Amino acid sequence: MSRRLPTIHHVSEQDAGPYRMERLDLEFGNGERRQYQRLHSRGHGAVIVVPLLDADTVLLVREYAAGTHRYELGLVEGRIDAGEAPLHAANRELQEEAGYAARSLQLLRMLTLSPRYMSHQAHVVVARDLYPQRLPGDEPEELEVVPWKLHALHELALREDFSEGRSLAALFITREWLQHGNG
Repeated sequence: MSRRLPTIHHVSEQDAGPYRMERLDLEFGNGERRQYQRLHSRGHGAVIVVPLLDADTVLLVREYAAGTHRYELGLVEGRIDAGEAPLHAANRELQEEAGYAARSLQLLRMLTLSPRYMSHQAHVVVARDLYPQRLPGDEPEELEVVPWKLHALHELALREDFSEGRSLAALFITREWLQHGNG
């Protein structure tokens, strides 16, 4: 069923650090009015990089996660700088976080993070034909690089120290993409 988007009658804003909090006064097609809140990202988007060392090995990084106050395994991730293309940002982040660059980069799709109340989107990029190349990054310590076999993704998905949903989704999407002849 296709529905007409609600009419936005008014938007009020307030500062929320790296985001802008918006309060929307909405009217739905059936006449109901509601107030919704959303966080609007101030940046230029983000990348989630799936670095493939070979056809069945992905490189993960172990990094301190302030939100959970522990070290987490995950994919290379980062912000897209102003004026930077997503594929360039992916290759830069790969060099900063994992110490590799890629000769081949493929944009698979966009992922959202809580789209019901956030505008944040991230580009999922598969990086292949890797070679050692390090750029200085903004991390306070060098990240541990952990190779992981895609055929053991079911084990990774159940680890306590691998809880970031976008990394998990990107790995499953990449595995399916590779298995169905797109890789």
